[in-house]
Amino acid sequence: MESIEIQPWLFRVEPLEGESLSHFLGRFRQANELTPNRLGKMAGLGGAIARWEKFRFNPPPSPQQLEALAVVVGVETERLQEMLPPPDVGMKLEPIRLCGACYAQSPCHRIEWQFKTATGCDRHKLRLLSECPNCGARFKIPALWVDGWCSRCFLSFKDIVKWQKTTLP
Repeated sequence: MESIEIQPWLFRVEPLEGESLSHFLGRFRQANELTPNRLGKMAGLGGAIARWEKFRFNPPPSPQQLEALAVVVGVETERLQEMLPPPDVGMKLEPIRLCGACYAQSPCHRIEWQFKTATGCDRHKLRLLSECPNCGARFKIPALWVDGWCSRCFLSFKDIVKWQKTTLP
């Protein structure tokens, strides 16, 4: 009897507007019950997925790496590229930052919040938060955001807008 190789099927996850690659990869992995290493193995990328989820883009993903990931996650390579910082923009790896007003409109981590040049949300003119205003816990990497709330006290990210201060013009 001939052996047939069974291809795994995966749930598709649609990227959200402005979403960071870290958050998208976390949502995709959660929907498909994958670890970073398993997703990396499926795409032939090794440990790159774990690095990218932590905003470690040095070296940046190559076009070949993005193509390999695109095949597995079912998203166009160009769309994955949009989830990365522009080539001339530095990234702030820590702390993870968040705008509660943006999150209430679209529940995702936006890549622009991690730009070194970002101090506030351009849309809402609010300062970005890097820790829960209720309990002081630092926000985890977006790939680990499961339900959109603080991992320690369960305060919803949508509700933190009450604690955000306005930015100066």
